[in-house]
Amino acid sequence: MSYDRYSKFRVNGSIRPVPFIEIPKSPDDNYTYYREGETRLDILSYQYYNDPNYDWLIMQANPQYGSLEFNIPDGARLRIPYPLDTVIARYNADVDRYITLYGF
Repeated sequence: MSYDRYSKFRVNGSIRPVPFIEIPKSPDDNYTYYREGETRLDILSYQYYNDPNYDWLIMQANPQYGSLEFNIPDGARLRIPYPLDTVIARYNADVDRYITLYGF
């Protein structure tokens, strides 16, 4: 089952805005090039994580392209944060830290 990045932001049936959480670089990260009309982030997510639902994590690791896949220029180098379990644990800890510091 995929990690639910909204779980900690659901309050009384509503989802609070999810803050940008930086995904730090790691020597274990992978890199690939985006090919317009060929590359899709859900497919990259499946290729690297065996789950198509982490396309958001790839976008989070590449903030220079904004938050929408169609803003990624052809030929752009994409960082794929890796390994998934380590990245999710770090992301989850950073979300907890954000909530402790800033609340909802």
